[in-house]
Amino acid sequence: MNVLVIGNGGREHAILLALKKSKRVEKLYCMKGNAGTAEIAENVDVDYMNTAAVKEFALAHPEIDYYVVTPDDPLAAGLVDELESIGKRCFGPNKRAAIIEASKAYAKQLMKKYKIPTAEYETFESYEKALEYVRKKGAPIVLKADGLALGKGVLVCETLEQAEDGLKEIMLGKAFGAAGNKIVIEECMRGLKYTPGEEVSVLAFTDGKTIVPMITSCDHKRAFDGDEGLNTGGMGTFSPCPFWNKKLEKQVLKKIMVPTIKALNKEGRTFKGCLYFGLMRTDKGIKVVEYNSRFGDPETQVVLPMLKTDLMDIFEAVTEERLKDVKIEWEDGACVCVVLASGGYPLSYEKGKEITIGDTSGATVIHAGTAVKDGKLVTNGGRVFGVVAKGKTVDEAREKAYSAAENIGWEGVHYRTDIGIKYRQG
Repeated sequence: MNVLVIGNGGREHAILLALKKSKRVEKLYCMKGNAGTAEIAENVDVDYMNTAAVKEFALAHPEIDYYVVTPDDPLAAGLVDELESIGKRCFGPNKRAAIIEASKAYAKQLMKKYKIPTAEYETFESYEKALEYVRKKGAPIVLKADGLALGKGVLVCETLEQAEDGLKEIMLGKAFGAAGNKIVIEECMRGLKYTPGEEVSVLAFTDGKTIVPMITSCDHKRAFDGDEGLNTGGMGTFSPCPFWNKKLEKQVLKKIMVPTIKALNKEGRTFKGCLYFGLMRTDKGIKVVEYNSRFGDPETQVVLPMLKTDLMDIFEAVTEERLKDVKIEWEDGACVCVVLASGGYPLSYEKGKEITIGDTSGATVIHAGTAVKDGKLVTNGGRVFGVVAKGKTVDEAREKAYSAAENIGWEGVHYRTDIGIKYRQG
């Protein structure tokens, strides 16, 4: 069968690499793709946010059997609904279900209504009332733009001054555009050891009836070593999470995952696809930090390389609502992804920098923001590569990943040097 993956980042390249292993997949396509996806798939130069153009392409290419919609924006815009309306088979939630990520306010209301553990919060559309609330609560406190903001719409404010400045930036300065018209203000949850190491990402396959968690991963959001600097879309990940175990997984399934699926069903928003649970282990148990309606980025880059089961079999089982019949298996060991970013990311950065790649043996180089210009490989985004390596342990995997990362360069290249280090404790 022929499969088209929609998106142009590292997540999409990782998904294509996993699909390439399938004996059932004959040809791969990627819309719009990047320089890396072009090596294993046919890139399609169509704007995936232009629904009419995507439908026109799909109707003109009946040889494409299946569509995988992965970025948050087209999911929120209802691209799956539109493709299904013309008879195309898809992996990904419809618009009604994708709201669980598209609106943080909705997600919080859902958790409150169905008693799914999460941080205390209030939602505001008035800057003045939000400011009054922040001054009443004090710091530390968390500010979240309600809408989609490329993974950067969350500010963890350690001081009242930071919170006031952040509120002004989001609601008045429109740092995240219309996503900040409404804001969610949360208590700042702290891990058991007062460290970000208590957060864990758990992606799960679900067909709306059955939910199957994937192996766990941990994401490093801050731009610089030691978790300093601004939040980014993710500067690196590793798998598995050191404190995760079967007992904890059963608890999370019972208290969070299954209740979330049931809640969405009751609300008439049945979710079919990959549902991402951002979780934190606190002194009051595991709580939900956030939901995503798709594969995480860069979590996907360390999860899918460990998948033993045919990914296409899983995708079709989700579409056909028979996930319970598929046995999903994973490799033992660990996987690490080090993100190489453009200088200045997540703020302003320059594109078009020529890239040199040396010896990367022992690792897989996943393209995120790359392009080919005048026959040369150049940067074309904030996060440019994810350098991924597997090993028996996180230490072994990270050593391989960093050895390869050191041999990739361009003017202004930046990456963290501590991915995986501070989370070794169980």
